[in-house]
Amino acid sequence: MKVSILYGSWPFQFTKLLLFVSIFGFNVNGEVFTALVDLEKLLEIERLIVSSLDYYLIGEERRLRQLQNIREKFASIESIASQDVHSYLANPVNAFLLVKTLTSDWKHAEALIEKSYEIGKQSVSRVQNSSGETFPSTEDFNGAADALLRLQDTYKLDTSSLARGEIRIAQQPSYTQQFNNENSPATLVSPKKMELSAGDCFELGRYSYVNGDHYHTILWMQEAADRWEDEVVKTADKAEILEYLAFSTFRRGNVRHALKLTTELLKLVPNHPRAIGNKIYYEESLGKNGKAKLRGDVGDDDVPIDENISAGDSSTSIERQSYEALCRGETVLPPRIAKTLTCFYLNTTNKHPYLRLMRVKVEQAYNKPAILIYHGIMSDNEIETVKQLALPRLKRATVQNHKTGQLEAANYRISKSAWLKGSDHEVVDRVNQRIEDITGLTVDTAEELQVVNYGIGGHYEPHFDFATQREMDYHKADPFASLGTGNRISTWLNYMSNVEAGGATVFPQLELALWPEKGSAAFWYNLHPSGDGDLLTRHAACPVLVGSKWVSNKWFHERGQEFRRPCGLKRND
Repeated sequence: MKVSILYGSWPFQFTKLLLFVSIFGFNVNGEVFTALVDLEKLLEIERLIVSSLDYYLIGEERRLRQLQNIREKFASIESIASQDVHSYLANPVNAFLLVKTLTSDWKHAEALIEKSYEIGKQSVSRVQNSSGETFPSTEDFNGAADALLRLQDTYKLDTSSLARGEIRIAQQPSYTQQFNNENSPATLVSPKKMELSAGDCFELGRYSYVNGDHYHTILWMQEAADRWEDEVVKTADKAEILEYLAFSTFRRGNVRHALKLTTELLKLVPNHPRAIGNKIYYEESLGKNGKAKLRGDVGDDDVPIDENISAGDSSTSIERQSYEALCRGETVLPPRIAKTLTCFYLNTTNKHPYLRLMRVKVEQAYNKPAILIYHGIMSDNEIETVKQLALPRLKRATVQNHKTGQLEAANYRISKSAWLKGSDHEVVDRVNQRIEDITGLTVDTAEELQVVNYGIGGHYEPHFDFATQREMDYHKADPFASLGTGNRISTWLNYMSNVEAGGATVFPQLELALWPEKGSAAFWYNLHPSGDGDLLTRHAACPVLVGSKWVSNKWFHERGQEFRRPCGLKRND
């Protein structure tokens, strides 16, 4: 979709003035006054100057009004955020707005400033130079938009409520609700909320459109259209909204509504070149037994008419549906399983003497495979120390491509991570030793402590922590061969923050959700005693809906555990 150039705008008129002056010029030989015809030319220039300055001043006034609106938006965000930074950024709508204002809105402000004086360009340069590496990029904006759309889908968030900064979710199921198989009531979580403007909604819709996502294009363009009607100071162009909305509606198969929207667009812009052609095409399509064919670059397949707007993704797997339901708190453990789970103090008879003083509280989350929750494992001071050590080292988390074997960033794992050695700080060494004492497994062959922070909509889709036989067969090698310590025998997961909403660790095949509790830790074996992978341990990190999630992982490997966890005599024992 191309943007037409408006040749009646003030920059074009001002350019015309400069061109006129360059053609007729000011006679540097001082001979203008010697002939009336030359003076007449000057009067023509003067008239054009007056006319062009009028255009220029109108444009400047419009430009300054736009800059004032952008400035007020920046000031509003800064004023609200400064009251409580953590609470403000905990709302994903606020986080998206922050990234958008520093990317899309700031680029708009740059363009407006650079239309004027050199001092404006100096102001832009000053901001650019002072921002350093922390200034968000287009990739950051795309990531923030992706995150908001992901949260909308995973947690089934209403578009209008989300645009208002309101987030309605199900509460974390209580033990009684799990036992009675009751769903959690909806609750409103809206810390320091700010609303999206029509322009903000338009940007989300356009981003979806560019990525071929017509479902979200319709949702957000419709919201942009609704908000545009209520805005005193318009932040978007209604004609543009209608054009995107009409075409995406057509691509989703609803030709009748696409025709209605296009007709509305033509009332606003009667000579709109694309709308005129589209209207004729839609009318012809509806005349052919109520069916429409796609044209041009989108093929010639029949598109059924559908009056409803829905995601319509029939390819969504059962695992995906289970994963998202668990994230929303809709699925709970069956009573037959929940009633067998207990809580107890760790038996320290054969453990390190230190643990006898600690009195470790243990909660059974699942029996087979055994998934345990250890409470009160890390203190607040230890957590803060680990976070501060990790902060300067955080980098985008990567995954191993099962085809190439290379580590790379992936859109199904959105987080940043850092690796800490025991020698980095006494707290890290102490935490490592504590984990070894509780599990009875040696950390000598374990991986370094991986500290992870999940940002806006941060998540990690269903995966195994161990190297599967498929991966090893594909590469004809062990993915952990460089470590020389065998496969990942078990996972220890420290929860280093509470999460206001979302962020659960879920096991889709087990219908199990573990909700983050600061200071607690989860533990499970990835491998059967035989060394075969336990496929039931496939798990995921749900998108963080509200708040920030900090965790740290300790992955134990097979080597060194031979006498600590002996091999079984039977496969999958």
